[in-house]
Amino acid sequence: MDDTAITITILAIAGVVALTIYALKSVLDQLPDLFESARRAREAWERLTKKNDRAPQPDENEEQPHPAVDPSADDEGPPAAA
Repeated sequence: MDDTAITITILAIAGVVALTIYALKSVLDQLPDLFESARRAREAWERLTKKNDRAPQPDENEEQPHPAVDPSADDEGPPAAA
């Protein structure tokens, strides 16, 4: 083989190695996002399938409605007419 063929072969091998490393880095950079998405999907599935006997808890940031006042629970009775 002459020197030109050897040089081209070395450059080709170096190019393949560089592309392989670039592709591997790209895949490895995407793994944290993939794992985070899988974790969120698993948590959503567990919430969906979990048998929960308690009433759902309200969100802490959500404004709570005031409890309704039951007039029949008043011990004093209706106000007297003046």
